[in-house]
Amino acid sequence: MRPVEVLEELVVLLDESGREIGTAPKLTVHGTDTALHLAFSCHVLNPAGEVLVTRRALSKKTWPGVWTNSFCGHPLPGETFASAIERRAQFELGLLIQNLTVTLPDFRYRAVDSSGIVENEICPVYLARATSDPVPNPDEVMEFAWVEPAALQRSVRDAPWAFSPWLGLQLQELTGFDA
Repeated sequence: MRPVEVLEELVVLLDESGREIGTAPKLTVHGTDTALHLAFSCHVLNPAGEVLVTRRALSKKTWPGVWTNSFCGHPLPGETFASAIERRAQFELGLLIQNLTVTLPDFRYRAVDSSGIVENEICPVYLARATSDPVPNPDEVMEFAWVEPAALQRSVRDAPWAFSPWLGLQLQELTGFDA
């Protein structure tokens, strides 16, 4: 059974120095003038060292149908990153994870999708190990694949338009990811 997602998910708003300045409903935050807010990205590895990539559902508001990292999300006000990541792993992928480690604690990006919607996030990047097989939520993920990290690096380099901008930026900064 898939956990129930929060009905009105709030995101944590940040000032330019990364300090919390309030909250706003997630559904109202992402637009053409998106306020800086807190998020996270997670890359999940299996025992073979392959990384899980997911293709965003076509119903997603931003970057529908593109391939991206394993999953992303926003911690709720007062929620730890570990709890938020475990919650989203379950909600998006029905996935159990372990060995969560932060790899890019200061990752920040701003990107505009083809519809004009802006992502503007301070978004620490985490690695985790899968302890179960994904069972994707079709509202979030339309497809997934386990791939060799070096192959993912090549694919993003050769066809950046097929991938989320944050994945491309994260892969430029991740070191030792393809080991």
